[in-house]
Formats: sequence, C-alpha cells, structure tokens
Amino acid sequence: MAIVAIPTRFHAEAALALAEAGIHTLVEKPIAEDTVTGYTVAEAFSARGLVGVVGHVERFNPALQQLRARLAAGDAGDVYQIATRRQSSFPGRIGDVGVAKDLATHDVDLTAWVAQSGYASVSAQTAHKSGRAHEDMISMTGRLRNGIIANHLINWLSPMKERVTVVTGERGTFIADTATGDLTFYANGTVALEWESVSSFRGVSEGDVTRFAFAKKEPLRAELEAFRDAVLGAPTELSTMAEAAHTLEVVESALRSASGGGAVVSTVRA
Repeated sequence: MAIVAIPTRFHAEAALALAEAGIHTLVEKPIAEDTVTGYTVAEAFSARGLVGVVGHVERFNPALQQLRARLAAGDAGDVYQIATRRQSSFPGRIGDVGVAKDLATHDVDLTAWVAQSGYASVSAQTAHKSGRAHEDMISMTGRLRNGIIANHLINWLSPMKERVTVVTGERGTFIADTATGDLTFYANGTVALEWESVSSFRGVSEGDVTRFAFAKKEPLRAELEAFRDAVLGAPTELSTMAEAAHTLEVVESALRSASGGGAVVSTVRA
C-alpha cells in the first residue's frame, strides 16, 4: 500500500510507477494535473486489478454520509438543487494549482457522490485578485445527469471559513456544515397560515426543524481505514480513480468555460 501526497504535478508520475510495481495506491486529490492524464492513471490501476483510489475526504464527513443516506431513502423527496459554499483565506502551502483544482474538486466530488450522479454540463466565472498565477475565486453552475442543478461558490479571499452544502428538495432543505459535521433538515410545513400577509411574505409554509444526532468519526481517519479495508477486499466509499478523473474533467471544463466568457461546456464522457 502507498499514499501519494506530493505536489499535484508529480501525482501521475508517482502513481504510474506504483501501478507498474503492483502496489495498491491512494492518491491525494486532484488525481493529476489534467483530465487526460487522470484517466490514464485510472486505466493503469484498473488494468492491473489494483485498488486505485483518490483522497476526496469529504465522502467521510459524517454530515455528508448522513445526508447521502437520507437522500437515498427519499427524505427530501425529489431533489431540485445542491449548492455548496467553500470559502476561506489563502493557504500558504498551495503553490501549483488554483482554488478550482484544490478546493472545487471537493465540492464537485461530494455533490456527485451525495446525488449519486455525475455531471452533464457546467459553466463558470473566475477571478484573480491575490496576484498569483492561478485563480483564487470560482463560481460554478452545472446540471447533473439526473437533472439536479448544482451551484458552487469557492474562494481563497474570505476571512470567514465556510464549508456548507445545501440540498433543496420537494419536502424541505438539508443543510450540512462539514466544518462541524452537523446536519439539519428544514421541513416544508403542512400547517396553513391564517395570517394572509405573513403567509405570502414567507413563501413556503414553516415546518419542523431537525438537527440530527449521530456519531462523528474524524474524516481523515475514516478515509485511511477505508483504504486499508479496500485493500483487504471490503467494499469502499472511497472515490475511484475513474470518478476522480470525472471530477477533474468537470473542474477543467469549468475553467475553460470561464476563460471563454462563461459558455456552457459539456462534460459527458462515454
């Protein structure tokens, strides 16, 4: 077993060498510098029957694991939209990629994983405000293959750290705070409001608010234990390398969209 946790530009070289040596590998995200290389890495591990996974650690956030299970059970009814916000100040350790490949990959992966559907299309706008070569803000809009609308706001320009996923559905809205591991559900109410002016102002009638209680395991530890278990033959929720390549494809499509003025770019791969 090996873990590749080095600058992004070296991921593919290290991963391909490990595949050639027959070593099960977890690569930190993003899987590679570009989509084509990412799929090449994925195919190298698949062809050799090796466990090849990528460290999209948000899959092991307890709030998102609860959210995924409750959506699958139909607790929100039909899901209309998944919106994420990931904002903070610039981390000095990041030098070779922008906020899109470093952070937006988290949001794209967790959205596809929670919704159990890949992306069909995406468009975006970016900003360069900190004097670096790479973007430090990106706003993305997309549609998943199952029809859900996705929105992502990610930047390194905020003094406030925010890690939030909002899922709006037929029966109400889930809010997952992945910084604290909390999950709250705001149900659409069924009780009619007799005060007409208040009813029209509030729109959706008020319902019960539930903050769920559940065990909260540290996500990185859970991810590493899952990698160990996958090597031992157990099922895993880890991101496969093919899924991680799709995530990188979505992000690179968003960046192309931003450089071209925001046109929608297809991200469907056969």
